[in-house]
Amino acid sequence: MTQPAAPALGFGIDIGGSGIKGAPVDLVTGELAAERVRIPTPNPSKPLAVAATVAELVSAFDVPATTPIGLTFPAPIKHGVVPFIANLHKSWKGVDVPALMSEAVGRPVVGVNDADAAGVAEVMFGAAKGVPGVVLVTTLGTGIGSALIVDGTLVPNTELGHLEIDGQDAEDRAASSVKENEGLSWEEWAGRLQRFYETVEMLFSPDLIVVGGGVSKKHQKFLPLLRTTAPLVPAALRNTAGIVGAAHLAAHGYR
Repeated sequence: MTQPAAPALGFGIDIGGSGIKGAPVDLVTGELAAERVRIPTPNPSKPLAVAATVAELVSAFDVPATTPIGLTFPAPIKHGVVPFIANLHKSWKGVDVPALMSEAVGRPVVGVNDADAAGVAEVMFGAAKGVPGVVLVTTLGTGIGSALIVDGTLVPNTELGHLEIDGQDAEDRAASSVKENEGLSWEEWAGRLQRFYETVEMLFSPDLIVVGGGVSKKHQKFLPLLRTTAPLVPAALRNTAGIVGAAHLAAHGYR
């Protein structure tokens, strides 16, 4: 039996602590098909308020009814439900994100962890495209997000930023926000990143490590200071990765 062809266009939404961004995505090239729209995240960022903003964002575009919609969320999503939350209102715990968003938008919406979406985008269209085996994608920002993809298949919700290393949560020592807050030099911060990357490399033996997040724009200042067995490369998609990955996963039946 012939499988139906994947759609050529998807719509991705990226929910962050300060802004909610969205755009249509060309699922063949991984490029945005129109200029991205950003709306500030409601404060307080409670579920109904965020869902209303997502609906407002979708209504800003003429999105055909057949277009799959994917949405990133800054927390693990297990079978649609948020088990715990860090960067949005605590009332999100226990919420079924796809169900809430689908009701608000009036059509099916797929929900995925934000780092997972970024990781999938890098594998499909970015720095890890065509790389077989185990790919580890990390996002350095307020915390440390992670995505583990094995031969193109996502292992969801890895949350490696919460590994305990040297008696501390890894992201409490090595997130890029910590570098800024503590005034660390690139060399000092790289020393902390080294412990993180050598630990995850020991645990997962990746074939490639991709480093994303806003600080990856300055990768030449810290990546050369790190020593790993696997190649360590900067992310390619950067700010569009979440939108692109969410749209791709929605188009390919992710649940």
